[in-house]
Amino acid sequence: MPAEFNTFIFVPAYNVEKTLAGVLDKIPQSVWRKSRILVIDDGSQDGTRKQFDKYVEGFREGPAEKSQEGTVEKSRNGSAPRLEYFRFEKNSGYGAVVKKGLSEGLSSGAKFIVCLHGDGQYPADLLDQFLDHLENFRTVDGHGNESALALLQGSRHAVTGGAKAGNMPLHKRIGGAFLTALENLVFRQKLTDRHSGFILYSADFLRTVELSRLSPSFDIDLELISIADARGFAIGELPIPTVYAEEKSNLNVVTYGLRCLRQIARRFCFTLKVK
Repeated sequence: MPAEFNTFIFVPAYNVEKTLAGVLDKIPQSVWRKSRILVIDDGSQDGTRKQFDKYVEGFREGPAEKSQEGTVEKSRNGSAPRLEYFRFEKNSGYGAVVKKGLSEGLSSGAKFIVCLHGDGQYPADLLDQFLDHLENFRTVDGHGNESALALLQGSRHAVTGGAKAGNMPLHKRIGGAFLTALENLVFRQKLTDRHSGFILYSADFLRTVELSRLSPSFDIDLELISIADARGFAIGELPIPTVYAEEKSNLNVVTYGLRCLRQIARRFCFTLKVK
């Protein structure tokens, strides 16, 4: 990755024809200038690819230059991002998308790797603030030692009542509160929300993780948080607004809950083992 690009953003995209362009448009100019962006289509059955191509065509005046894989290198109001497209021909699951994104991010040489969902649930417009925090914030332990953050997650529960105001379904609020309470009993670092998919990673941390062994499902985010916590990496969170509209969720809450309980049990066993 050229020196001016230090950020890699991957966009999980499954049937997001109505929201993808809006998500990309909300990425701040300052972030576009230093980022390579990869849209990962997990076998969409709608017009997701068509909307990506349409967005590329309107990227600036003049025709877009695309490779067979959908790679575009153009300027956006004076910036020079790289915007690319990758498609799984068959739906491979959220975990496969995240592992693909993290792997591509590490291969790019980026310093920071960002997961930004294509369904519009998470605030692309806050990426500049989150990247600044991830790069510059330092935690200090009891001995005065400073540590950079391994990952930074957006929390929908950091502000009381925020999830309800954003129309998060009641069963998700209750389930999330239950899981987070259990996690805060087991995990070393306490958070208000470990189930948001808006996560920014340090490449230094990700290089310590064997990506191929991670979960193939939605609990991969929690697994990465658990790994960071268990290995003593610093974790941070910042508040984000909750956005729930009429989009169809592909997450089975029962299966997801059981997978999260398994991650919690693994983290608890690790704690017992090291004591």
